[in-house]
Amino acid sequence: MLFPPDLDLENAIKFSRFDTDNPLSTCSEHPILLEGENWLTCEHYVQAKSVRSKSLAERINKTLTGREAHDLAKPWYRWKVANWKKIRLVLMTRALYTKVQMYDEVREALLATEDSHIIETSQYDYYWGIGRDLRGENQLGKIWMDIRLKINHGF
Repeated sequence: MLFPPDLDLENAIKFSRFDTDNPLSTCSEHPILLEGENWLTCEHYVQAKSVRSKSLAERINKTLTGREAHDLAKPWYRWKVANWKKIRLVLMTRALYTKVQMYDEVREALLATEDSHIIETSQYDYYWGIGRDLRGENQLGKIWMDIRLKINHGF
């Protein structure tokens, strides 16, 4: 056998951040209250916090779906907050942790993954997802696994 199968990958819980029906998605319709504001999805929160322009952040927060929030913020790479690469992980962790605290169904869906590896399946996003060649950082999956660990240990 030239390459042995990666059983962690094969047996992993896989999801897309844009799948509105999956409670682990950043775009599922589970509004959160964070930093004194209401956000329709976790994606709205993270994307609004990614841009320097207050008016653009307000437009992002008013979009109807998480996908629209993502798409509106994405082309503004020149307008990202200066420390975006340093804070994006913190912002997403904060949003997802808030979501899991607010919604029993999200907590139950996360705990139902037991000790499985969790993977965000984006073929194009090598930071949040696994990427086309399966070498992405999978930061979204890692955040969920960290939150699951904290819940299981009573933090």
